[in-house]
Amino acid sequence: MSLNTWSRRWLLTTLGLLIIMVSSIVALSMMLLQDQNSDKSSLSMNLVRLKVNPILLALEQTHQHLTEQNIREDIRSIARESGVLFNYVNLDGTVMLSSDLSSEGGQVNLRSSLHYNLHHAAQAADGTKSLNIAFPVMDGPVGSQIGNVLFSIPQAMVTVQKPMTVPIIWISVLLLVSLILGLLLFWMKQKLDKQLLSPIHQLKLHAESILKGNYEEQIQYNRTHELGEVYAMFDLMRTEIKHMNELRIQQEQAQKELITNISHDIKTPITTIKAYIEAIEEGLCNDQETLMEYMRVMRTHTDKTARLVEDLLVHALQELGQISVEPREKYSGPVLDAMLKPIEHVILTRGLVYDGPKSNHIPNVLIAIDTIRIEQVISNLVANALKHTARGDTIRIDSELESGHLKVTIADSGQGIRVQDMPFVFQRYFRGQASHADQRVQEGTGLGLSICQSIIEAHGGHISFTSKEGQGTTFRFYLPIC
Repeated sequence: MSLNTWSRRWLLTTLGLLIIMVSSIVALSMMLLQDQNSDKSSLSMNLVRLKVNPILLALEQTHQHLTEQNIREDIRSIARESGVLFNYVNLDGTVMLSSDLSSEGGQVNLRSSLHYNLHHAAQAADGTKSLNIAFPVMDGPVGSQIGNVLFSIPQAMVTVQKPMTVPIIWISVLLLVSLILGLLLFWMKQKLDKQLLSPIHQLKLHAESILKGNYEEQIQYNRTHELGEVYAMFDLMRTEIKHMNELRIQQEQAQKELITNISHDIKTPITTIKAYIEAIEEGLCNDQETLMEYMRVMRTHTDKTARLVEDLLVHALQELGQISVEPREKYSGPVLDAMLKPIEHVILTRGLVYDGPKSNHIPNVLIAIDTIRIEQVISNLVANALKHTARGDTIRIDSELESGHLKVTIADSGQGIRVQDMPFVFQRYFRGQASHADQRVQEGTGLGLSICQSIIEAHGGHISFTSKEGQGTTFRFYLPIC
């Protein structure tokens, strides 16, 4: 179930419950109002007694003098002030005194007319506006009954407004709270749609765009709450994917160029070797000296081809994370001395000055070293120096102990490395920008320094460099001492 569907169902369910609650409140209010307007349940005996007590008291006090006209008028006056009608009846049913003079002397059926109970009097009224109720007249506080008074009282005078079981103010409050709650629900639904569902839908569109390869559209969300953080991280992810995609494209392009360059670089020496072999086969070498010269040329091109193949193999192992390094404990003195002697010859034949360590100046310490790989590192660093130097420049190689490591330094006085190229020196395929002065800068595969870094790190050491454009470059690598 989608979040939008869930929120809509949740809102409808809550609104349904609200409607039920409001309907219940309205029904309760109507029931209370109907109960309040019911006459049968609102007659008060206390009000009846308050209305008739003055007349009863006057009759009980003056019943022996009722023949006197002034007393009779006083009692009628009290009745008129009270707003009730009465008939004072003897025990035999004769009307002795009445609000209505024409009724005096008449007879009353005591069986059907005497209603001492308020409930019975209300039933006998049967919807009329007057209530007929009887009270006994006593001869003194402890005397016997001497008669009855039949009162006719308007029901409005003895009706009380019964208080509601639940105050109307609470019903109003409940209705108001229900209304506010309903408004809050609609507001929450709109806020949920605007600040959660809509941004999530927008995020989905951005994700689909990224899946289609569109990494340029920036993802922005103007709020700073949790969803804003999600948007920020999503945009950071987009930027990272864009960067990785660009690196992948660059790497694929560099690999294509690498294959092209290596194919060209391998083809040239192989063609040369083939030409010299054909010359030998055709008998063009008439003497031993010419044959040896041909052999030296062929060996040079064979070594170049072998280096290219070795770089390509190490590169493939580097891609797989399985570069082959097998360190063995050896003393550094004779190992480095054996590596540097052929390098000295190469540097001198190029017309450069060689400044190398004497055999007895090389620190002779025990190190874990793969001689083939370290020789490859030194050869690559020297080859890199040869590309950046001209005849008469100096290449210096030195070794010393530093902080528990054997440090090997290879420095040249050549043209140096441009400042803008320095961050990328150890990146694979990077060959630098060729200058107008020396087009040899871009020779090679761009793998040499990257391979050097991998080999040194596989030995547990590290490699670094310093350079100043126009003044030369110095590479240093450190191997830990056992």
